[in-house]
Parts: sequence; C-alpha cells; structure tokens
Amino acid sequence: MHAYTEPCGLSPDVIRRYNSDLAELFSLYLNVMPTAIDNAMVSDLANACSTTSAEAYAHLLAAMAGLDPAGKDRHFFRYWLAPAIRELNIKDYTEDAYFKSIKIPTAIKGKWLLRMQHLSPLEAFVCNDFVITPDRRMIPQIGFFREEYPYPAMLEGGREWMTLLPNEMVTTQPAIQAARGRVLTFGLGLGYFAFHAAEKDEVESVTVVDISPDVIELFRTHILPQFPHKEKIRLVCKDAFAFAAEDMAGNFDFLFADIWHDAGDGKALYLKMKAYEEKNPDITFTYWLEDTIKCYLDETLW
Repeated sequence: MHAYTEPCGLSPDVIRRYNSDLAELFSLYLNVMPTAIDNAMVSDLANACSTTSAEAYAHLLAAMAGLDPAGKDRHFFRYWLAPAIRELNIKDYTEDAYFKSIKIPTAIKGKWLLRMQHLSPLEAFVCNDFVITPDRRMIPQIGFFREEYPYPAMLEGGREWMTLLPNEMVTTQPAIQAARGRVLTFGLGLGYFAFHAAEKDEVESVTVVDISPDVIELFRTHILPQFPHKEKIRLVCKDAFAFAAEDMAGNFDFLFADIWHDAGDGKALYLKMKAYEEKNPDITFTYWLEDTIKCYLDETLW
C-alpha cells in the first residue's frame, strides 16, 4: 500500500529537502546500478519478513544507500522511498496492441539503430509521472518486473532516444485517449502514439513531424507497413517549431508534443511550445511528461 495521502507531520523545508534527496537517490541508482538488486535478494527478504516484493526492494535499496528505516530515516523511508516502488505485471504492457502487432527488426540508418532490447528481472525503471501528494511530497514512480521484459528501442549514437518502456506507454495514454479529428504530433519515436491514435474512429488523420530523415526512413520501411490504419498517417520531415509557425494554424484539431528525451531536458522546449497555444485556440495541446515537467519547473517542491 502506497502512503500517498497520509500526512507525515514534517515542516515544508524538510519535505522539500526529502523531495530532492529522493530524486537524487533514484537518479544515482537508475543511472549507475539499476540491476544491483536481484530476484534472489528480494525473494529471500520478502519470505523472511513476510512482506511484499516491493517492500523488500525498498528495504534493500535503503540498505545500499546507508539509510536506517527504523531509526533516524524512518520518515524518509515510510513516506518517500517505500511508496515510490512497485512490482508491475509484465502482461499489462506486452498485451498492448502495438506490442502484439509490431515486430521490430534490427536496422541501421545513419547514426540511428533500431532494435529490440530488454530489461533484466528486477531492473529498476521509471514507470510513470511524479505523484504530488496533498502535503507536497514529490514521489517518483519506480517499477520492476520479476521476469525479463523485451522492448523496442531507437538509439542515436548508442544512446537510447526512443523506447517502448512502461513509462513511455503509460504517460502517452492521456494524449491517446484525448486525440480527435485532425491530429498532429511532434516527434515520431517508434510510432506508438501514431499507432493508437490512428486506431480511433474519431481520429481523421495523424500528421507526424520529425526532424530526422533517418528516423522517418527507418519507421517508414520497417514499422509503418505493419500499422492496421497506415492510410491515416502522414510523415513530415521538419523542425517542430518551424512547422508550428508555418503549417499548423487552421489545419489541426489536436496536438501531442513529444520532442524531448526526458522531463529534465524538456523544460525549455515545453515552455517554447506552450507559447503557440494562445496563437492556436482551436487546437487542443497536450505534452508528453507534462506533469513531471511541471514538477521540475516548480521551485517550491525542491
């Protein structure tokens, strides 16, 4: 059970410090050693203490960080660290229609590589936007699977740029659900948003704008032919902001912007795109990771 709404009775200054501490802890763990905790460690502790896998995972991570969950760090552990971690069901993601319909080959175009990758069992990953509790705790969403999770990825120069990890899927769902009419999306990715938007009867067309001709070609050659409603998709190679300034007004009903790698580097691009909302009041604007980007922009949380 995640204690999102239970007040912890700490001052605003302490809450802000703990928000920052938790974000730093997970950033370090995810970037340096996301596979340090394994199945055997979690199972042994969960069985010995008659607790859940997520609770065991939290205690193991706390031990690695040198925390004292029963003593001086009890508030931090109970109200920040433990609520952030959850075990996920792999079928909730692999049963997605895109996952079941699209087969990803290994292909290279320029500096871009398309291929399948995998998460190891118990490997930690971000699985949703930040949650902000009523008492202003900022809780990252960290998930793990008990089994290997295969996923498509597009890498630029060896760096993952576009993936179909749970976070990308979950945080795209609000835009998919809201899409209607003549849809525009900035950022092609692996075509996950375009696939699901095109499946909707209330969506007339999906125009996808991406700055990379190589990404578009990989998608056009290897992924788009597998779309059930490929006839709705139009691909445009152009800078998103140039398209917004020159081609957007009057031509679309709905926009989904996804041109950043993560919430951290998305702040400036998000604010720049927001400026087009007032100029286009007839278009519904939505943004990937908007809730988390707003957390990064809110200095009262940190």
